[in-house]
Amino acid sequence: MNNMLHPTCRHLVRTLALAAILSSLAPLSFADDAVDLGKLSPDVLSKEQRGDAAGMIERDIGKRFKEANVRNREDWLKITTREQWEKFRDERIAKLRTSLGDFPAPPEKLNVRVTGTVMGDGFNIENVVYESRPGQWVTGNLYVPAKPGKSMPGILIAHSHHRDKFEGELQDMGMTWARAGCLVLVIDQVGYGERRSHPFNKAEDYAKPYRTSRQDYMFRYDTGVQLQLLGDSLMGWFAWDQSRGVDLLLARPGIDPKRIIILGAVAGGGDPAGVTAALDSRIACSVPFNFGGPQPESKYPLPDDAETSFNYLGGSYWDSTRGLRLGGRDGFFHWVITASTAPRALIHAHEFALDKERDPVWKRYQKIWGDFYGAGDKVGIATGKGTLKGRPPEASHCNNIGSFHRKMIHPLFDRWFGIKVAEADEYSARRQSSELVCMTEKARQELNPKSLNEVLSGLANERIEKARKKLETKSPVERHQMLREDWTMLLGPIAPAKPVVKSATADDKLVAGAKVERILLEVEPGIVVPIVVLSPAKLNGHAPVVVAVAQAGKEAFLKDRTAEIQKLIEGGMIVVLPDVRGTGETRAGNSHSQDSNGYSTNMQLFGETMLGQRLRDLRSVLTYTRERKDVAADRISLWGDSFTPPNGTDTDFKIPRGVDNRPREAEPLGGLLALLGTLFEDNISAVYIAGGLASYHSILTHFAVLIPHDAAVPGALTAGDLCDLAGSLAPRPLRLEAMVDQQNRTLSATELKKAYEPAVKSYSSKPEALSFGDERTSAAKWFMEQGR
Repeated sequence: MNNMLHPTCRHLVRTLALAAILSSLAPLSFADDAVDLGKLSPDVLSKEQRGDAAGMIERDIGKRFKEANVRNREDWLKITTREQWEKFRDERIAKLRTSLGDFPAPPEKLNVRVTGTVMGDGFNIENVVYESRPGQWVTGNLYVPAKPGKSMPGILIAHSHHRDKFEGELQDMGMTWARAGCLVLVIDQVGYGERRSHPFNKAEDYAKPYRTSRQDYMFRYDTGVQLQLLGDSLMGWFAWDQSRGVDLLLARPGIDPKRIIILGAVAGGGDPAGVTAALDSRIACSVPFNFGGPQPESKYPLPDDAETSFNYLGGSYWDSTRGLRLGGRDGFFHWVITASTAPRALIHAHEFALDKERDPVWKRYQKIWGDFYGAGDKVGIATGKGTLKGRPPEASHCNNIGSFHRKMIHPLFDRWFGIKVAEADEYSARRQSSELVCMTEKARQELNPKSLNEVLSGLANERIEKARKKLETKSPVERHQMLREDWTMLLGPIAPAKPVVKSATADDKLVAGAKVERILLEVEPGIVVPIVVLSPAKLNGHAPVVVAVAQAGKEAFLKDRTAEIQKLIEGGMIVVLPDVRGTGETRAGNSHSQDSNGYSTNMQLFGETMLGQRLRDLRSVLTYTRERKDVAADRISLWGDSFTPPNGTDTDFKIPRGVDNRPREAEPLGGLLALLGTLFEDNISAVYIAGGLASYHSILTHFAVLIPHDAAVPGALTAGDLCDLAGSLAPRPLRLEAMVDQQNRTLSATELKKAYEPAVKSYSSKPEALSFGDERTSAAKWFMEQGR
């Protein structure tokens, strides 16, 4: 019946009832020799069960990969005509485009500047900059024939994740093809070279030894997380910049628009090259190394059953360009992206030896180009030798595209585009990087380029404001519903299944006057949540409940919040401590930084998020809790906490990646689950959050990201920010204490209140229900006060 009332009325009813319940409970006395709750074992699982639970997320991912690959093979077998292929292709490429983020309108005329010229033997190098987005300038070296022709091919080269545009093999290719009459553009991709957002370029940029040459590569993790929060992607920005490079080439006098080629280097360059070619039909040929077919890590030779056993979907790790979000769910596998360019020319390119006879992707390409389009002569192969584990000269390792690989590319370019380069024509006269700098001091003063973080923060402001304008025209009930719908889209499936109690035991003895139960819930097939329930030994009627969640799990609550839990039990409240998947007893691996990205990125392939799955777990726990006979089902509160100490005011945040003394990362999971749990569950009575993340927007303002990947929800900032989420909980009591900023530094209550002005406005009808604290006080005292 309460659910038929307006939320404000329901809250008043709950508050009055809670006060009645608490007043009827006599204070419990604890014996002097009572066992300390802090010494209570948090274990629900046996050692064997813990090992099994630690692998449950990985098994779930493996199952999803297997099912996706089976679907893909079955779909492919149904395609027998060109029309069927094009329908299959178009549906998936449209979904790929959507998944990559919000693309701006292409500029009517690209803003390009030449900032310097380097003269060479048979070629020149123009150091150029072009504005791909407002304030975001792309730096690139344009290799030009010394005597430009009247009809020149244009070539773009996407560099590997190893180094920026200055790398030697990139120079060799630029010079060689320019001497053969081509325009060759090599840009710094987002976060690389002159476009890096971090300050670590030389050994002297940090006091201790560090991996100088790997910082661009490692910090692309941070940029990927920031773009993810915007609803964009690193891959989307890579592809956009390459397409603007096509604009640059097509604007040059003498360019042949029918001979635009893109090459993507080994080690991550093939990925954006393949995607760019799929999205930009102006590109006549693509050469994406290690993208679409077998990977350098693939077994060589392939097994005889490769057609059915091959992993067509590929895989993902912290480098976010390899795992394309939604690719597993929506079917835009790497081979589909590459094959979508047919009948345009393609070179199926591999860094090491290719098992051509067993390669199932090569067989698909032959069918598409040959059978569907009659263009079998427009697909070729460039392959290396040896394997990833081998060493030169037996294995053809390279930084971008080596001379060994180019020997196979040249004949194909000659046949298709009339680009004549023999092995003897290969040219190398590598220049110092200082000669190839594009954003000169003069250009910087004239153009006033924005830093990447300035651009990202500006986009975040635009998207947050757009979301708030939609919300401000709605009533409180409509805003609440709209945010539910928005966050359901962002998080993926969050509706809980009916939990199954797999085991339930009670300790033989009371602990500090509390009854201890150990519950194991199966929240969905193969996924378990261990729970410790602490309840007063003597209860009169149904008791109110506090459900406490954190990244560190129930063990940390028992160890570090002992006094608060004991006070809650003394006050007649039940405390429920769950370990949602991947935390506490079910934890597998490191939950911080790049190490948190593996499971998170893989789940995003299938349209899910780790935060959404953990929210599902919490909601299953709440379902179980409400059904207990000793619980006041509509008197449940949430406590979200963090057990990572904040960084001090003297913390040095100018720290490279790959060193040991990096600043501590925040652990926002508990606070996020408390907010989201209350958004989606009507009968949550009150919410207390300590040490939580104050704002997603703030993550975009600094070059280093100090939250786990699995806490960054793709597109979160398109629904507003965390303060808007908090405001939607009004008028339910909400307490925020010791909240942290993007650098895991504690915000003062004054700073927090200012940042949460949208929430303060939403609570204007009952301002006392929203409160802020500089420091942690007493969670138990605050929860008890809500019943008065």
